[in-house]
Amino acid sequence: MIGVVLWSNIQDQKAVIWCEDHGDLAFYKKTETCEPVRLDAGDLIQFDLAGGSDQRVAYNPRLVAEGVCTELAQRLNNVQAETRPQSAQIIPFVARNVSEPQQAGPGLISNRA
Repeated sequence: MIGVVLWSNIQDQKAVIWCEDHGDLAFYKKTETCEPVRLDAGDLIQFDLAGGSDQRVAYNPRLVAEGVCTELAQRLNNVQAETRPQSAQIIPFVARNVSEPQQAGPGLISNRA
């Protein structure tokens, strides 16, 4: 799998990865069996993927290119902010007076004789 690192903690050797299949994010944490690799936000990496019951886990990451898309996390955050639902506008319901006769407008059919 190919992905872009959205966030990383170099000291703890953890990362969150946006995957090429646009599925769930993958999470990486260095284990004792992994070779150490420095992952920075924006790096393009290749990795193996294991699907857990509640999250996708990346392992064996290999750096493809450094800093390819350093603004990706911010751009995704901006898209989320732009598509967030706005506050609903409340429109009061005003009951019409049933005793007033209805006028037929253009294209409307009146059943009045």
